[in-house]
Amino acid sequence: MPDMIERDGRNLGDEAKSLLRLGGPLIVNNLAVAGMQFADAVMAGQLGADSLAAVAVGGSVWMLGFSFCLGLLMAISPIVARHFGAGTVGHVGRYTRQGIYLGLCMGLPLILIGQFVVGPLLETIGIDPEFRDLTTGYVGAIMFGAPGIFIFLALRFTTEGIGHTRPIMFTSIFALSCNVFLNYVLMFGKFGAPAMGAVGCGAASAISMWLVALVLAMHVLISKHYRPFKIFSRVAPLRLSVLKEIVSIGVPIAITITAEIGLFAAVSILMGTRGTEITAAHQIAINFASTMFMVPLALNSATTVRVGQLLGAGDPYGARTSGAVGISLCALFMGMSAMLLLVFRDLVVTLYTDDVAVKGIAVSLLLMAAIFQVADGVQIGAAGALRGYKDTRVPMAINMFAYWVLAFPLAFLAAITYKAPPNYVWGGFVVGLAAAAILLTWRFNRLSKSKLRTV
Repeated sequence: MPDMIERDGRNLGDEAKSLLRLGGPLIVNNLAVAGMQFADAVMAGQLGADSLAAVAVGGSVWMLGFSFCLGLLMAISPIVARHFGAGTVGHVGRYTRQGIYLGLCMGLPLILIGQFVVGPLLETIGIDPEFRDLTTGYVGAIMFGAPGIFIFLALRFTTEGIGHTRPIMFTSIFALSCNVFLNYVLMFGKFGAPAMGAVGCGAASAISMWLVALVLAMHVLISKHYRPFKIFSRVAPLRLSVLKEIVSIGVPIAITITAEIGLFAAVSILMGTRGTEITAAHQIAINFASTMFMVPLALNSATTVRVGQLLGAGDPYGARTSGAVGISLCALFMGMSAMLLLVFRDLVVTLYTDDVAVKGIAVSLLLMAAIFQVADGVQIGAAGALRGYKDTRVPMAINMFAYWVLAFPLAFLAAITYKAPPNYVWGGFVVGLAAAAILLTWRFNRLSKSKLRTV
């Protein structure tokens, strides 16, 4: 590491400042996204444990579909970063346009799945009938927002790739405000609207997704920062070569993200077979852990962009330094988060519910969350650095092994086979995330060193 930093001409402090400057608005964005999830959970909790459980399981079903499409579109960020770093800005607009087309093609089928597939699927899985119909209604409503949010993501990853992240921050704050207000109106029947409960929560999210896509599209159309890229200069036909590049890089990212998000979603669904109280407690713990995860997730994106731009500019030493600093920042934050969680987990649970039984289970789960948070920070930081190298296939294999060969079988045995307490189920998270952290860090170290030898 020292020789790399010396030859690169920067020190760790300078690189950390660069990453935080780029990642700061993304942290606000991700915390706003987490704020939407937090608001959904807290406001659903006011309606009762059945609504909270419905939003928990329904949100997990939504995330299974959303995460794969998110991963595909995330390929736009490192591709755009490489072209921006190399000065070939004329190529940026075409990737954005094809990303929008790809988002629409993925979003429309999800609407149909929400209407016709989810209900029978939940019944087959054995979700508790006490909140199954509410869950089906929630998913059916939120799926209408899929095309909108995928258009937003294509634009977001473009603006992220060029390093202009402040618009992402402002649009996310706007989306949070819309989501909370619409939750209030549609869930509780305010201002003459019908009280739709958990279904209203899904509808509020869907409307917010379309609104945030519209706002970011208007900004990209008007702002001078995007004029060199000519994103909306014309209606371009489908370009199979561009789509192929996005898909070839994006599919492994999509599988990688789905492997992790899918693990948490699958465990939420498993918890849904254990009754309302356990499901509600799991939702509280996973919601808070997800909120904390949003900071390293933002640093992950900043690391991808920074590494990609440095590689595009022909600076592999800087790219290696940036990747190492990004991983370290993610681990540092999650270590601080774990310490705070150990001290204040009782207070955290009180924010969500007054149900004594639910609170007791949730407190034990947050203890497990504190244990796995550092490993979670390391693995997401390493994944972001590797994505900057356009290295997506090996991380995909690592995540599939860590989450679905190690973690999920352990969680399934604890939840279904042995009916063990919920914190034993979460032990699967600890094992999977630790394995991913070790293997992805090893991969980054090996790959970044190999790039130095070519200089």
